[in-house]
Amino acid sequence: MESLVGWLGGAYMPVKAAHAVVTFFWIAGLFILPRYLVHQASVPVGSDEDMNWRERTARVRRIILTPSLVVTWILGLAVATSYGLSAAGWIHAKIFLALLLSGYHGWMVGLSKKMARGERPVAERSLRLWNEVPALFTILMVSLAILKPF
Repeated sequence: MESLVGWLGGAYMPVKAAHAVVTFFWIAGLFILPRYLVHQASVPVGSDEDMNWRERTARVRRIILTPSLVVTWILGLAVATSYGLSAAGWIHAKIFLALLLSGYHGWMVGLSKKMARGERPVAERSLRLWNEVPALFTILMVSLAILKPF
């Protein structure tokens, strides 16, 4: 552990572990939100069930998605910059993927707000496909972090 002398010092490993844990929460929220939207898309707009799905999606955004996104980025950038952003290409690729996943997060949040207003801009079948995006990003980002291929 002595070799960990970046600006985080001895806190490097706990911060890195916290980053991994909070990232799991973020990804879990990104899995559940589109799944909730699939269910919401199948019920009549304005029905009691629609109102229940509106509340559920709002809670996922408020309690899981937004806080975990913010903490994931704070801890991830702390870990990444503790030693300075090295020339290792894998970390730059991982940050780029995190930016793209954050964009997906924003799009899904915006979509859920549109659906809460009664709009249905995306078909139920398409929502099922969009639900796979977090899995792809998880595979790529975990592979980069563990394998450090470049």
